Amino acid sequence: MIRKYESIKDYVLHENMSISELIDQMRDAWGFTAGKIATGVEILVKMITDKECLKFLSFPACIVATGTRGVLKEIVRRRLIDVIITTSGTIDHDLARCWKDYYRGSFDLDDKKLHKMGINRLGNILIPNESYGFIIERKMRELLSALWDEGIREISSREITREIGLRLCNEDSILYWAARNNIPVYVPGITDGAVGYQIWLFSQDHKLRVDVLRDEQELNDLIFSAKKTGALVIGGGISKHHVIWWNQFKGGLDYAVYITTAVEWDGSLSGARVREAISWGKVKETAKHVTIEGDATVILPIMIAALISKLKLRKVSFIHEHQ
Repeated sequence: MIRKYESIKDYVLHENMSISELIDQMRDAWGFTAGKIATGVEILVKMITDKECLKFLSFPACIVATGTRGVLKEIVRRRLIDVIITTSGTIDHDLARCWKDYYRGSFDLDDKKLHKMGINRLGNILIPNESYGFIIERKMRELLSALWDEGIREISSREITREIGLRLCNEDSILYWAARNNIPVYVPGITDGAVGYQIWLFSQDHKLRVDVLRDEQELNDLIFSAKKTGALVIGGGISKHHVIWWNQFKGGLDYAVYITTAVEWDGSLSGARVREAISWGKVKETAKHVTIEGDATVILPIMIAALISKLKLRKVSFIHEHQ
């Protein structure tokens, strides 16, 4: 019976070892989470190279406050995905960091002192008021005034994120590359953040409306025009649920890679593993899938670095085969 399983092999480390090679060894070493990371990369390679697959990326705002923003930007810059669903805080951090710096701090700082100093703490990241609320207020007021002067009276979250990417962000930005590559960014909870607040505030003396139902119609059209769908789902919350919610109407995702730190036993959506989504029909019974437990700020850079390397190798191999 045991012979049908593959044997575990030890890591063999050496100088100049590539990330791709390390991931390959994770597959053979089969550590507790290492094996899942290796499986996740394998699934992503299959998903991204599947020309019939519409590829979703969802993630929460918190990791955009970290250097992991650069990993997300690279996914978008390289057009590895087709659709983004995220939270209002993602717009906040992505926009703010185009103009101001965030700083390295500690989980253990005195929060009362930080508040008196006008510094906000996000985990072990420090965000001064001038790097967040103040700059977002100024930039969004400028943008919304410009849109109003251009005759815009109604706008969707996808259109807002596109305009922010085109007009307010630079090449370090997720939204900049999404706009440049025509990758739609949907924010179903658009009012839950600084950018959303500024839109509401502007609407108090301007009759500007946000049409979230237009976003839903576009998602409907995208889902039902796709032969297959897949998703890289980082974290949980509304962005995760919106991806799997819409995909249930198509019969479920064909590929699903979850990265989460949430627990399963409290019944939360954020902690729900892929197998639970299968019971709802949000992921197909036949789907290639894995749930990876761990911090995305550690796991995602490793996975995407290996993914880029493997996709490059596949491209080189394909070119050689057809010469």
